[in-house]
Amino acid sequence: MQADSAPESNWLETLHPGNFAMVMASGIISIGFSTLQLDGLADVLYALALFAWAVLLALSVARVIRHLAAVRSDLLNPRMVFSYFTLVAATDILGMLLHARGHTTAAIACWGFAFVSWCTLLYLSFSVLTFLTHEHNVNIVHGGWLIAIVGTESLVLLGARIAPDLGIYTQYMMVEIHMLWGLGLAFYGIFVTLFCYRIFFLTLKPEQISPLMWVVMGAAAICANAGTSLMVSEPQLAFLVAQRPFVDGITMMIWAWATWWLPLLLLFFIWKHVVHRTPLRYEPILWSFVFPLGMYAVASARLGLAAEFPPLIWISELMVWIAFAMWCLALKGLVFQIFRR
Repeated sequence: MQADSAPESNWLETLHPGNFAMVMASGIISIGFSTLQLDGLADVLYALALFAWAVLLALSVARVIRHLAAVRSDLLNPRMVFSYFTLVAATDILGMLLHARGHTTAAIACWGFAFVSWCTLLYLSFSVLTFLTHEHNVNIVHGGWLIAIVGTESLVLLGARIAPDLGIYTQYMMVEIHMLWGLGLAFYGIFVTLFCYRIFFLTLKPEQISPLMWVVMGAAAICANAGTSLMVSEPQLAFLVAQRPFVDGITMMIWAWATWWLPLLLLFFIWKHVVHRTPLRYEPILWSFVFPLGMYAVASARLGLAAEFPPLIWISELMVWIAFAMWCLALKGLVFQIFRR
């Protein structure tokens, strides 16, 4: 499941941490199909997401044991370390699927594991940027950095679902997810400013256009989705209730921002693969293109329901099928790569 250039003999050593985006993509499209009441497709994708998460987690543990130097190199690389946040988001998405099927304890365990992983990766990644980065310019910025925001907001999505199951700790979780939502927005503001400066004011080459650019839209979409979770929640604390108008307004604004990115990212795709005729091939980060489409579909549906505005639901119904079509193409590329090896 690594890039085509990796030799067959060391595939485990070169296993890309971003492979967990496959779980994210499968899981969010499963949730999207559930909103359309297509339970058969939703269950198939749920099973695939669960299987892929278990396999990738086992392979990741094996990689740590057998190729610790390679893992350490990834974690200390500012271009690679943020890819590990796909583990956080994948675990939270899986937790949402488990919770929807009545596995409450497993969902709570997923949130706990994801939160500990998030805390570790968050301070590690920012330490790498602060102390170990020698290229002090925005050329190292890419869309993959925003996977940190995706991981942060995924904690909000799962936390909002398990909060009512926590008994006396429900309000603790409600405060926590409001804080995480705001923190994710702050991180997004920082990273997207650097990212926009990089692509709009510095030379951009076709080879620098990658599927990770779509995470810019996906991060905004998951912020909107997390905002809808807060909109439909029922906090008992007065200061959380007082924030509801702020949450409503920011959620609509960030969804609009995600929508604005869609045509621009499509133009980037055409510029690279049509104008410059760069062939499209499978690579693990291709799942980071599929996930934002699925997240945008789910965010649109939830915002449409929360705002009682049907056109957003119509958009969601179209986007979930587009996301599924891209998921099928990515899966085809993965299968072909495995059989070639």
